[in-house]
Amino acid sequence: MSQRDLKKGSGELFRDEGQDGLLHRAFLRGGGFSEDDVRRSPVIGIANSASEFNPCNAGLRELSEFVKEGIREAGGLPVEFPTISISEPYTRPTSMYLRNLMSMDVEEMIGATPIDGVVLLGGCDKTVPAQIMGALSADKPAVMLVAGPRPVSCFQKNREFTVDDVWPVCEDRRVGLVNDEDWRELEGRSNIGVGTCNVMGTATTMAAVAEMLGFALPGSSLPAANSPERREIARETGRMIVRSVAAGLLPSALVTDRSLENAFRVVTALGGSTNAVIHLEAIAGRAGLRIGADRFEAWSAGTPYVANVRPGGTRLLSDLDAAGGVPAIVHRIREVIHADAVTATGATWDELLEGRSFDDHDAIAPVDKPLSERGALIMLKGNLAPRGAVLKAAGVHVPGLRHHRGKAVVFDGIEDLNARIDDADLDVDADSVLVLRGMGVLGAPGMPEVGHIPIPAKLHRAGVTDMLRLSDARMSGTSTGTVVLHITPESAAGGPLGFIATGDEIELDAAAGVIRHFLTDEEIAARIPQAAPVAQPRGMAWLHQRHVMQADDGCDFDFLRAAGVEATDPTLPKSTGDSL
Repeated sequence: MSQRDLKKGSGELFRDEGQDGLLHRAFLRGGGFSEDDVRRSPVIGIANSASEFNPCNAGLRELSEFVKEGIREAGGLPVEFPTISISEPYTRPTSMYLRNLMSMDVEEMIGATPIDGVVLLGGCDKTVPAQIMGALSADKPAVMLVAGPRPVSCFQKNREFTVDDVWPVCEDRRVGLVNDEDWRELEGRSNIGVGTCNVMGTATTMAAVAEMLGFALPGSSLPAANSPERREIARETGRMIVRSVAAGLLPSALVTDRSLENAFRVVTALGGSTNAVIHLEAIAGRAGLRIGADRFEAWSAGTPYVANVRPGGTRLLSDLDAAGGVPAIVHRIREVIHADAVTATGATWDELLEGRSFDDHDAIAPVDKPLSERGALIMLKGNLAPRGAVLKAAGVHVPGLRHHRGKAVVFDGIEDLNARIDDADLDVDADSVLVLRGMGVLGAPGMPEVGHIPIPAKLHRAGVTDMLRLSDARMSGTSTGTVVLHITPESAAGGPLGFIATGDEIELDAAAGVIRHFLTDEEIAARIPQAAPVAQPRGMAWLHQRHVMQADDGCDFDFLRAAGVEATDPTLPKSTGDSL
């Protein structure tokens, strides 16, 4: 339609007094905007990931209206547009499989539409990193509003029933300890409103990351999805994006080595999700940066774990919010934070926290008594994970499992696991090491959240609550247990996990940061590696298989990363497509 040029536009197209401007304004007026509306400036896009197939994000429809109010109050013109929406429970094979596609959708919509800045509306696990990645690549001013956590429910005698309480009930159901009536009641009690998981799962973890990277307003992660506070945050987010446009505050200026360090230190102080490791590496790659397992581990080892919230702690997200939220955590670990990093307000953390104090609250451990002297996430390496793996130490139920050696019981994929895990004849005991492979970013594909391998039924009945478990898959941030995840390279990419057989001994030494096997080179050479996935002929499956990188590179597509950021180990195939 444009008669002048076809370059990617900004809101200037609405301010043009010629044919292009007339048509831009006329089309909006046909959609119900007034003559005054279409002459407002700046033009702010609202990228909304609300969907009925994403209950976590469903409240964003209402919140969008409050964002629009804030934009109009600041003089801007809000124009909402949809993007794809990915939900962890509804997306097959996994929401991670579509994270990069969503980031492309967000990037292209920001770049192609005539807007000066954008508000990102996200919530469920992968929508937040996808939007940050897309906005960073598009590099127009961006501010994020997350959906907020859903209400806390009650079930039977549990008056504070949160999503992490669902998993033990499901395990009991597997072994016949939950009757049909209670099972039906659980269905209606698990989720009683819109919003993200109501514990420190991946969604809230990534909301905190958005705060620390300067995309989301400080203190915006924890207020409930349906609360007046969340609606006021939405209005302020609308006002803030107009100020960000005026200040020329670009995403590329927000994501730096210092802000990435701040983000991960807060994640590990919160006892946050292991998924943050993958997403932060992907975000870093979009900014032309790399973090790496060694820096992740150094940051975690030098940061106290202080947030006493579920699933690793005992208190609710609302308790942490009452204690001051993410700003209170930053204040608590201030000695290891780069306080000169910029927040979404344009002020630094130093400026934001100047003169502020936070009352003592048992949702945040005091200075002299952290929950742990080191952060909750431990990065591992060794001959079983040459390029790394991760353990959420905050979720370990049996401390002795932090240093454990046992014989492997190997499952090749989720179907094999489901078929044999509850077999009464399965040769397994409490000292065994459960191994699930073929579930990495290539093998599954997309690294589904199945790394939290269930305790075999006969052991569960005997009272076993935790075992050492290993996988190249991911795990929900709402889950706990001694689970080593993201083993890289994955088995489908030729990683050592693919050579392990039932009966082989495996050792975890969390204190030393080591995960290893005891096979000789000769034994490995005599074994057949796991078969590569079948070549995909078309579409997203074809694109994913040929261009997705391993977990230590953030599972991003290689062509989406900023120029100059090479893969960790280019001698290994980035995908099976290279050899098909």
